[in-house]
Amino acid sequence: MDIDSTKLTVFFEAPFWIGVFERIERRKLSVCKVVFGAEPKDYEVWEYLLKNYSRLRFSPSVETVVKKESVNPKRLQRKIRKETVATGIGTKSQQALQMQREENKLVRKALSRKQLEAEKQRQFELKQQKRKEKSIGADNAPLLLSGRVWGRHAPTRSCPKGAGNFQELKICGHGTILALTKTHTF
Repeated sequence: MDIDSTKLTVFFEAPFWIGVFERIERRKLSVCKVVFGAEPKDYEVWEYLLKNYSRLRFSPSVETVVKKESVNPKRLQRKIRKETVATGIGTKSQQALQMQREENKLVRKALSRKQLEAEKQRQFELKQQKRKEKSIGADNAPLLLSGRVWGRHAPTRSCPKGAGNFQELKICGHGTILALTKTHTF
């Protein structure tokens, strides 16, 4: 890992203290935002840096211009003071953080879409199974009861007079007579 420079900016953004790690590597800037909560002491920041730097999730890299300059110590002090007074983070850092947020948002959306589709598929399969159980599919064969053939459901009307002379009496589920077959005896 050829790291050119790493910079940590700690600032207060109500209601928490936030640290922004800016890493410039091969002329590309990547950023990571860390929420500290209460105002961190110098030794707490150092401990956090030592323990968790390898686990930080930096944003995708953004092209940046790296300038090598020698700075007057007094100017450096003024620059540091100015940075500690100013709130917010640099525009390149903001872009990198925004890219990271959008990337995480896309991942979250894809995951929730997959879960939603899986739930819809499960619901669909459950409905299909219930529909198959309810349907009058292969179970629709007429039942033979006491010499007569009845539909799956009991008729709602009584049989017409003389229906006893017929060998087969087919009645649909509503009780409508579908077919009568008469047997001829000689």
